[in-house]
Amino acid sequence: MLTEAQIAAAADDLLKAEDSRVQTGLLSRRHPGMTLDDAYAIQSAQMTRKLAAGRKIIGWKIGLTSTVMQQALGIETPDSGVLYDDMLFENGATVPAGRFIQPRIEAEIAFVMKAPLDGEVTREQVLAATEAVVPSIEILDTRVMRKDPETGQPRVIVDTVSDNAANAGIVLGAERHAPDAHDLRWVGAILRKNGAVEATGLGAAVLDDPVTGLVWLARRMQQYGQRIEAGQVVLSGSFIAPIECPPGTRIEAEFGPFGSVAVSFAGDPA
Repeated sequence: MLTEAQIAAAADDLLKAEDSRVQTGLLSRRHPGMTLDDAYAIQSAQMTRKLAAGRKIIGWKIGLTSTVMQQALGIETPDSGVLYDDMLFENGATVPAGRFIQPRIEAEIAFVMKAPLDGEVTREQVLAATEAVVPSIEILDTRVMRKDPETGQPRVIVDTVSDNAANAGIVLGAERHAPDAHDLRWVGAILRKNGAVEATGLGAAVLDDPVTGLVWLARRMQQYGQRIEAGQVVLSGSFIAPIECPPGTRIEAEFGPFGSVAVSFAGDPA
């Protein structure tokens, strides 16, 4: 377990990296024995400082929900991060140049909550607490280096969780659907990058059912004295691999009858 001083120092470094747009080194290399509890403590320390600075929590994200991503990192569990009010972009918005370090995007189904979820909940309770499901894009960024330049060691789960599960932004589509209006396992998207198809996927790639992610998240949050609140948005997990978005990238996600969502990144294409 890390000490309070070590947790505070790691949180400081991550917040500095976010402000300066200069990545910090791998926390897993600095603290080889750090645990997921340590990583969530570092995430929570950043949350405390962001809230003190005037930020507001608008929801939560679930990551690492696909079997492929979990196997790649040698884990058997998703992770989660916090959505803040300054992360929300309008559908079709252009992200200003220099806002992020190494932005990538993922396509997801977002849940807008009308009631809280706390602790052990069922799939039926998740659906009952959901006001609407929405097409969405998550913008990822990494305040921690993806790979250590000296050893070649890649970042691992504790680095990602400490770094707010790599969350940086969220874009919601205009369409709103009742949570039981679609079989969410079959809701999919075609992702276009600068007009060309880059990826496709189905909701079933997310733990076999995107609702399962919220069941997991409610349980995980209870362990750390948190809960999903009414009015919050939950990103249920991506059903495509992350897509790199250098300056000049235009992303369009077509979810068919479920809706669409788009975002651009300012600058000249690389």
